[in-house]
Amino acid sequence: MKQAFLQLHLAVLLASCSGIFGNLISLDPVLITGYRMLLASVMLLLLLFIKYGRIIVGRKDSHILWLGVLLAFHWIFFYGSIKYANVSVGVVCFCLSGFFTALISPWINRKRISWVELLLSSLTLAGISLIFHFDASFRIGIVLGFVSSLLFAFYATLNERVNQSGQVVKTTALQMVGGTFAIGLLLPFYHVSKSSLSLLPSWEDLVFLILLALGCTVCMCMLLNRAQKTISAFTVSLSFNLEPVYSILLAVLLFDEDKMLGTSFYVGLSLIVLSLVLQMVYQKFSSQ
Repeated sequence: MKQAFLQLHLAVLLASCSGIFGNLISLDPVLITGYRMLLASVMLLLLLFIKYGRIIVGRKDSHILWLGVLLAFHWIFFYGSIKYANVSVGVVCFCLSGFFTALISPWINRKRISWVELLLSSLTLAGISLIFHFDASFRIGIVLGFVSSLLFAFYATLNERVNQSGQVVKTTALQMVGGTFAIGLLLPFYHVSKSSLSLLPSWEDLVFLILLALGCTVCMCMLLNRAQKTISAFTVSLSFNLEPVYSILLAVLLFDEDKMLGTSFYVGLSLIVLSLVLQMVYQKFSSQ
């Protein structure tokens, strides 16, 4: 059990590095996402082929490919938020996905809205509103982060059913393939609108992209897959609430982002952390 918890928290830590690499890589958000998904899909498909000798994809897997498209657009807006603001703002906006999920999940799954979850997650909305109101320089980044969290709420809700199969590695591989194809189709039109855009990464960017795909996608997926064999999905969900906290701490240590952030950010962040803590406590007692 201790090993499983270690694997889980390593997975959360790796996931929190996604925004860090997004800030380090000088490429456009579309290209960051495209290369990440391309490299990750190659790595995961290779792992599946080595383990099983073949990869079987049926008609029922087609919706998994579409989920990859949704994930790709979430990442594009997420990295856009980081580029227009910073890592801290990007991951703070990501916390809004809990608020959106509280609205979207009951609608898609035809269940009653949990007003307690909605109320608790609305503290996140209040926190981000506070940052948006006082820090005008972050507004474009916050809007992009707002869209990113909305897309992730749809993705997480739909992906919940897919993950019940227990084939996390295969599911992730297919989603990476779906996202890669979607960006591949989008790229020619996107390049026309931005003719000065460099499509090829520098050697430094390539190293960061490989680390992003290998660490934040492949290794994170493998660790999560192993941890879920012992640890409940509920515990996994609670643990991933720590992801934005880890990301902000790393951003402060690596990029000195604390010097870029004013009092309003920390007041807003306090409301968001309070929201996460209250949601964890509520979920713990409601599951008993």
